[in-house]
Amino acid sequence: MKGFRNTKFKAKMANLTQTQGIADFDWEALELDGYNKIQRSELSDKYEKTLTSINEREVIEGTVVAITKREVIVNIGYKSEGVIPTSEFRYNPDLKVGDTVDVYVEVQEDKSGQLVVSHRTARMHKAWIRVNDVLRSGEIITGYVKCRTKGGLIVDVFGIEAFLPGSQIDVKPIRDYDIYVGKNMEFKVVKINQEFRNVVVSHKALIEAELEEQKKQIISGLEKGQVLEGIVKNVTSYGVFIDLGGVDGLIHITDLSWGRVNHPEEIVELDQKLNVVILDFDDDKKRIALGLKQLQPHPWDALDANLAVGDKVSGKVVVIADYGAFIEIAAGVEGLIHVSEMSWSQHLRSAQDFLAVGDTVEAVVLTLDREERKMSLGIKQLFPDPWNGIEDKYTVGSKHSAKVRNFTNFGVFVELEEGVDGLIHISDLSWQKKIKHPSEFCKVGDEMEVVVLEIDRENRRISLGHKQLEENPWDVFETIFAEGSVHQGTIIDTKDKAGIVSLPYGVEGICPVKHLKKEDGTNAKMEEALDFKVIEFNKESKKIVLSHLRTYKEGDDKPATPAKAGKKGDNNTSSAVNAINQSNEKSTLGDLDALAELKEKMDKEK
Repeated sequence: MKGFRNTKFKAKMANLTQTQGIADFDWEALELDGYNKIQRSELSDKYEKTLTSINEREVIEGTVVAITKREVIVNIGYKSEGVIPTSEFRYNPDLKVGDTVDVYVEVQEDKSGQLVVSHRTARMHKAWIRVNDVLRSGEIITGYVKCRTKGGLIVDVFGIEAFLPGSQIDVKPIRDYDIYVGKNMEFKVVKINQEFRNVVVSHKALIEAELEEQKKQIISGLEKGQVLEGIVKNVTSYGVFIDLGGVDGLIHITDLSWGRVNHPEEIVELDQKLNVVILDFDDDKKRIALGLKQLQPHPWDALDANLAVGDKVSGKVVVIADYGAFIEIAAGVEGLIHVSEMSWSQHLRSAQDFLAVGDTVEAVVLTLDREERKMSLGIKQLFPDPWNGIEDKYTVGSKHSAKVRNFTNFGVFVELEEGVDGLIHISDLSWQKKIKHPSEFCKVGDEMEVVVLEIDRENRRISLGHKQLEENPWDVFETIFAEGSVHQGTIIDTKDKAGIVSLPYGVEGICPVKHLKKEDGTNAKMEEALDFKVIEFNKESKKIVLSHLRTYKEGDDKPATPAKAGKKGDNNTSSAVNAINQSNEKSTLGDLDALAELKEKMDKEK
C-alpha cells in the first residue's frame, strides 16, 4: 500500500513538473521531514545562533579538540572543524587538547566542503601587527637567536625571522657571533621594511640606553681637577681614550708625559687601569679632556737650583728643525740650540748639517727663564771665538789663503777660517781688468790669495785685497807711457765721440775725434793701426789720453819725432818690454812680474 502511494506521488509530481515547471514549485510547502514551513524556519534560526560567524582572511581563536601524529583538530565554533598539520606546532612541544590557539581562515569551504585554516599564517599575521606596534612604542622584546648569517644573526621574534646586524650586538666589536646562537636575548625593533617584510632588531640600543643613563649620572658630578680611575679603551696616534665607567675621555698625546712622546703606545697599553685628572669639558659635557702627566710634579720644578747661565749641560736631541734643535737635558726639560749658536761661521746652514735626532750633545746655557720654563743653549761657545786676538793672527798687510764663499755686486766674500770671513771689494780684485761683476774674476769654491787691508773687530769685518799681492802696474806704465811719448796702437771701439785705442801691455787709451785725423786729411777707421802720442797720463784714474794728430803736427805745425818706449833703456830693458808685448791683449796678474822687473831696471838706469 505504501509502495503504491509513493508511485502515485511520483506520477503526480511528474505531471506537475510537466504542466507548471520546476521553477514554480513550492518546495517548502512539502512536509517531507515532518516539519512545516514555519517550524523549519524556527529550527534554522536556532541552529544559526549556535555557529560562530567567520570571515575569510581573518585570525580567530580556536580550541584544540584532538591531536594525532600528523594533524591537530581545532574547533573554531564553525559548522566544521579545522585541520592543521602538527608541523605547524613544532615550536610548542607542550601543546595539548583544550589549549587555545590562533588560526587564520584561508577558505571557509574548499571543493570538498572542508574548512581550511593555518596556525603558522595566524602567527605570522599577528606577529607582523605586533612588531609594527613595538616599533612605534619602542617596547623591549625577547627573541630567540636561531642561527648565524652573513654580517650578523637571525632572530625569531613573534614567529618572524628578524636580522640582528653584527654592529648592533654590543657596544664593543664582536669577533665570535656563534656564542650567541641558541640564546634568548632582549632587543629593540629599529627598522621595518614594509615592502619586503624585513625586520631589523638591535641589542646594542639597549646597552647604549643603559650607558647613557650611567653617563648622565657620572658627568653630572664631574669637576675640573677631579681625579678618576679609568681603563684604556683605545690608543691612537694622537691620544688615548679612557673609559671612566660609561663615559669616555681623551688624554691628548701632549698630556701623557712631561717628556717627548712619539706614540702613546710608549706610555700606555690597552685595558690598563690609570688614574687621570679632568682638565676640561664642554658645556654639554660630551667631550672630556683628561691628563696623566698633571698627576706628576713638573720636571722644571725639580731642576737643579744651582744651574745658571754659562754652565755646561748634556742632553739628547729630541726634535730638529731648520732653525735649530731641541735638547732634552732632563725628562720634560728642554733647551733650544739655534742654528746660529752651532758654529762661529756666519754662513747660513740648517741644523741638520750639525745634529741628528738621538745625538747626545754637550752645550752651554745661554739664557734661563724658570718662570717661563724656557732655556737657550749653544754649542759654538765650547770652542774659542776665532775673533779673539784677530789683530795678531791677521795683521794688516799679511798674506793668507781664503776660500770663495759667495758674490755680491760690490765684491767677493771669502772665508779665512771657520767663523772668520772677509770681503774683497770689486775694485781690489785687479789692477788692470775692468770687472763688472766678481763672477767674471773667480768662482765659488776657488782658493784665492789675499792681503789684509783693514780689520774692524767690533763689527767683525775684515777688508781684504787681491790685487795688492802685486805691485801697481800703473807705476810702471807711468814711466812707459809718459806724456809726449809715442806708441803704436789699434782703434778697437768708439765711445762718446772718442776712439778707444789698444796699446801695448793690455792698456787702453782714449783718442778724441779731432785727434784721429790723419796727415792726408781723412779720419782713422776701426781696426786701423797708427802711431799715437800720449798727451795726458793720470795714474789715479787710470786714464791715458792719446792723439794721432800730434804725431805729425805739433802746436807750431812741425812734425813730431816718434818716440819708442824701448829706447829709454838698454837691450835688457827692451827684452823685458818685448816679453810683455807678446803676452795676451789684456794682461793677467802673472804678467805683472815682468812689469815690475822692467820698472826696477828702468829705475836703476835713471
